[in-house]
Amino acid sequence: MSAERGSSFFIHTFGCQMNQADTGIIAALLQAEGYLQAEREAEAGIVLLNTCAVRENAVERVEHFLQHLQGRKKREKGLIVGVAGCIPQYRREEMFSLYPAIDFLAGPDTYRTIPSLVEQVRRGGKLASLEFNSGETYEGIEPARDGATSAFVPVMRGCNNRCAYCVVPFTRGRERSQPFSSVMLEVQKLVTSGYREITLLGQNVNSYCDVENGYDFSALLDAVSREAPLARIRFTTSHPKDISESLVRTIASRPNICNALHLPVQSGSSRMLGRMNRGHTIEEYLEKIALIRSVIPDVALSTDIIAGFCGEREDDHQASLDLLSKVRFDSAYMFYYSTRPGTFAAETFEDDVPEPVKKRRLQEIIDLQNSISNELFQEAIGTVVEVLAETESRRSSEQLMGRTAGNRAVVFDRAHYQPGDLLRVLITGATSATLTGRPVPAVLP
Repeated sequence: MSAERGSSFFIHTFGCQMNQADTGIIAALLQAEGYLQAEREAEAGIVLLNTCAVRENAVERVEHFLQHLQGRKKREKGLIVGVAGCIPQYRREEMFSLYPAIDFLAGPDTYRTIPSLVEQVRRGGKLASLEFNSGETYEGIEPARDGATSAFVPVMRGCNNRCAYCVVPFTRGRERSQPFSSVMLEVQKLVTSGYREITLLGQNVNSYCDVENGYDFSALLDAVSREAPLARIRFTTSHPKDISESLVRTIASRPNICNALHLPVQSGSSRMLGRMNRGHTIEEYLEKIALIRSVIPDVALSTDIIAGFCGEREDDHQASLDLLSKVRFDSAYMFYYSTRPGTFAAETFEDDVPEPVKKRRLQEIIDLQNSISNELFQEAIGTVVEVLAETESRRSSEQLMGRTAGNRAVVFDRAHYQPGDLLRVLITGATSATLTGRPVPAVLP
């Protein structure tokens, strides 16, 4: 392997937006030590997998990549493979025996050690850095970012909720928030660099709290929107129990805070929510939805739904279908339950819903939600919407893809527009997932 390739790295990112943001942190740490980021994996002598353990299919994808890298290591002497993020924190040193391709492991609180891990691996041996650090927020690290349109800003890490099915408390530790001043400094840099959209991130973002200065998430969101008045402001993910009236009114009062809210519910049955340890009933969830829609009438809502959790009966499943019909979410992330070892559910409940039943229930949820999404998107035909252009369409360089403030994807004729332009688009067609249209005159400021 050439010296140039040996000093270059490539990162595959799996999972959530927080993992995407963490990839920027890892890249910045490596670049600060003189490593170069390769455009393609084949050009890199250091390959990192930044991983997610929340869903079983994400773990399976990582396993397939490691098999591929094992073959590459046989062909390329000196190739270094590292696995970072939630999976090594979750499964720990057993990863080395399960996947011989791995040279080092790093957990979500130990990214700062990655450059030294690489150097130690070069001297021989396999290494793991998996300590929890309740004070680590990566304050002061300016992430490496692609493009100059949209940026993620993590404002808190970890989670204090103990949802029965979830591994996040075991992989990312307890909640800790970025200092208010640190968040604002990063936002100021993004404004100076011309970013058009800023998304505030956290495992449970609306539990953000800067105790020393007395800022809750509502105050932070308001301050960020004022600091970046020409940028769209988004945030994710929220927990229903932490949606406050002050937060909802902040969203409504600030014109650049997007009218889109992702509010995971997981089940339409209060019985199941109790078993999941979600901390609210379905009636309380619907009260939050009513509050949101009374203050933000044009809000676009999305959610998460789990089919076939332990002990779920047909009436519980029907309650989830009823909830979808009642709330009419724009979109949903929909999964069937898979046991995550070490969680409360895995240790306490029997995974007693047969897989064929899980799959049938999930398909019914998907079919209903797709029908609702299609109806909502069809209603948009003939309207003019504001779109932030993000990338070229996957199908044609003659088209761009962007999103509305409500987070609906729009594909439109490119004409003279470029990613980063904010423009008005006449919607001429729709599917259950995407709007299509053509620009109308005048780029917005």
